[in-house]
Amino acid sequence: MNFIAIIPARYASTRFPGKPLALLGGRPVIEHVWRRVAAVVPHTVVATDDERIAAAVRAFGGEVVMTRPDHKSGTDRCWEAYIKCGTGEDVVINVQGDEPFIDASQLRGIMACFDNAKTDIATLVKPFDASRPYAELENPNTAKVVVDSAWKARYFSRSVIPFVRNLPREQWPQCHQYYIHLGMYAYRAGVLEAITRLPQSSLELAESLEQLRWLENGYTIAVATTTVATIGIDTPEDLEAAQTFLQQHS
Repeated sequence: MNFIAIIPARYASTRFPGKPLALLGGRPVIEHVWRRVAAVVPHTVVATDDERIAAAVRAFGGEVVMTRPDHKSGTDRCWEAYIKCGTGEDVVINVQGDEPFIDASQLRGIMACFDNAKTDIATLVKPFDASRPYAELENPNTAKVVVDSAWKARYFSRSVIPFVRNLPREQWPQCHQYYIHLGMYAYRAGVLEAITRLPQSSLELAESLEQLRWLENGYTIAVATTTVATIGIDTPEDLEAAQTFLQQHS
């Protein structure tokens, strides 16, 4: 299998404008992401609609492709980028541009999902640590996923699923292993093209989770697991936490 990794990166952000260019340990966040991914996937490309980000990527020696500014999702931006700079790779890996601590094992885990010829799409989950506060699991900004015995995703939700009957909610993680969805995907190239043409589905609109559109249309989403701790950067406060994390793990 041949892989290409595409990192969608936008300058505009409601909570943290310009975060791909925010400095972390003296380097832009997007550089940290690109270097970690490129160490595993040699053909790694940043896809952006902003010349400031493009200039920064060129400055550190990364590959960048300019994409339209009106894409509704990173998935759509990935497909445009693949059309422009892909070289016939079998699988496209979509890596969030705000994950500067992405680990090689996470990328390899997703890549391994395509050893199964029936895998259309792959994604990454992390087991929820039952010792953590229940409020972290209940947070609607954190998507949860139900997986089957073959490690295929059955449903994604902002709600805590499954519902555990006859127990207080705070005790649910002690009697069931919940999984947190991490926003990394990989798609067979033909599947990526097909899903960008699908209209939004009812479940997607209800939960505001685009992966539900793919499930509703019958695509198989394989799941890789990770226990590696990372920090996604959505806010300036996250950047401060990332600075601390970098200093502790340098």
